[in-house]
Amino acid sequence: MEGKLLTETELRSIAPGEAITITAVLAVMAIAVMAVVVYKLMRSQGGGNVKMPGGFQFSWK
Repeated sequence: MEGKLLTETELRSIAPGEAITITAVLAVMAIAVMAVVVYKLMRSQGGGNVKMPGGFQFSWK
């Protein structure tokens, strides 16, 4: 594969960081959801159930 020199306009149009941003947001959201699930299970008196989208279900007895 051969390289190609970019023009000034092409160099200015490159905006890195979108993929890193969306990855960070999704990671934080996943951690937050799991933290709520764990908190709900640990704080329940005598047992608890958690139903998540996608058919996942957890119970604590």
